[in-house]
Amino acid sequence: MAAKRERIQPDKLHVRKDGERVLYSQVMVVEVGGTKQIFVAGQTPRDKHGNCVGKGDMRAQIEQVGQNIKDALEAAGATLADVVKTTTYVTDMDEYFKHQDVRMKFFAQALPTSTTVQVSRLSRPEFMVEIEAFAIV
Repeated sequence: MAAKRERIQPDKLHVRKDGERVLYSQVMVVEVGGTKQIFVAGQTPRDKHGNCVGKGDMRAQIEQVGQNIKDALEAAGATLADVVKTTTYVTDMDEYFKHQDVRMKFFAQALPTSTTVQVSRLSRPEFMVEIEAFAIV
């Protein structure tokens, strides 16, 4: 059985480019046997225009990242309830755990498996959190 792949660049998300060349897919949908597997690239606290939301504010950054994931899933015909796995990268684990209510606002319904890793920095120094998600529909 062949897998069908679809790359999606949701209108609500910033698309990273080098000149006119798109650098990666925000969302990859792989469909096999009527089941859609949805891979959401690591979402950072960028708004649609590429600006960092909540510089120095972990809570605001988690909120933006959660909204970006929600928008990415909607573009693929899924919801936050379809998420089965998240991987979270943070620059300050203690600060991140102070804001679990924001994370739960987005992921409580699905209660996905989750891995959280502290890193020394993310792709831009002002980013404090990045989350990638995997969903099945």
